[in-house]
Amino acid sequence: MPKSAIFARVAALVVIFFVFAACSRKNAETSDQSRHKQPVSVAVVRVAVADLNNEMNLTGDLKPFQEVEVMAKVAGYVRGIHVDIGDRVRKGQLLAELEVPELAEDLTQAKAALRRTEAEAERARSELRRAQSAYGIAKLSYSRLSAVAKQRPGLVAQQELDDVKSKELAAEAQVSSAQSGLDAATQEISVNQAALARIKTMFDYARVTAPFDGVVTKRYADTGSMIQAGTASQTQAMPLVRLSQTSMLRLIVPVPEPEVPTIHVGQQVEVNVPTVKRTFTGKVARFADQVAESTRTMNTEIDVANQGQSLVPGMYAEVKLGLGQRKGALTVPVGAVDVAGGEDSGKAGNPSEVAAVGRPGRVMVLTPDNRIRIQPVTVGLETASKLEILSGLRAGDLVVIGSRASLQAGQEVRPKVTALGGI
Repeated sequence: MPKSAIFARVAALVVIFFVFAACSRKNAETSDQSRHKQPVSVAVVRVAVADLNNEMNLTGDLKPFQEVEVMAKVAGYVRGIHVDIGDRVRKGQLLAELEVPELAEDLTQAKAALRRTEAEAERARSELRRAQSAYGIAKLSYSRLSAVAKQRPGLVAQQELDDVKSKELAAEAQVSSAQSGLDAATQEISVNQAALARIKTMFDYARVTAPFDGVVTKRYADTGSMIQAGTASQTQAMPLVRLSQTSMLRLIVPVPEPEVPTIHVGQQVEVNVPTVKRTFTGKVARFADQVAESTRTMNTEIDVANQGQSLVPGMYAEVKLGLGQRKGALTVPVGAVDVAGGEDSGKAGNPSEVAAVGRPGRVMVLTPDNRIRIQPVTVGLETASKLEILSGLRAGDLVVIGSRASLQAGQEVRPKVTALGGI
């Protein structure tokens, strides 16, 4: 075959290839253009009115309302211990008795000293009465002689008058001395009475009683054990029992810093105890009023009434803490709103103020002709799945949910209404 014919055929094949390639590219462009012109399907929800309740779940361990290691005030041997682990006791109930021989001897001595001072006081009273009687006679004698001397001058010698007057003064001095002796004896009685009362008080400490109603959770001593006085300077002193008050329990939970402003005393909470499969009502009774720097949380104590003693200290508990409520609020799913961040979202200062003032955001709303419109909104309370809309939307508006990155304002779409988020 001639070379010219071969080149002609090759040229024809090349021309045919480029023609087919151009046609294919044109067909693809035409297909893409037609596909872009076709509306895309988007998921939408209706803005609806609902009640919102924002809650936070926290965990903690139940602790006794009060717990104390019952110590002895005085040192001695345990004569008898009347309670054991698990016993429930009442306030003032006798827990144990100690034998303290030294205190018994001190008590006997104090009683004897008081009787001695009382006898001395009685003797001082007798001396005072005798001195007062002698003073009365001396005073009467001087008065009579003075009267006679005035009526009949010269009848009574002046020396005799002076002697009687000196006896009166001496008797008066004896009265003052006897009175001082009686006062000293009376003061001595007061001192001995105070000493006796102190020893009796210490002797009463040999009877160890319950400081409050509770249950004995541990017993340290037995009959015959030597117990040291439980003073602050003696850390080696052994307690008798450990007593816990369980009619009311404390639940300490760490509240995160952003939620601290929502906590207030008297707030009702739900306490779920999985061990007993029951939910109890608790009350916020107190809080630290200080955020820990290490955890950025504030310890909050919740009082839980333990009626029936079904709860035991140490049990694990879950707290449902209410942070805010809205009745009849306009709501949308959280995923439908792009909430503004940065400075705009932090101007209110704390969550409660933010919920009241509102935070800016935006949503994609469908127009009546099924086109996208970017709508600014103001959002309020936020729960796990819903957001409160304060302004910018009306009930029944259709808003886009899910991925919105490929959508643009004015774009025509095909809506698919869904009930996502419980709306």
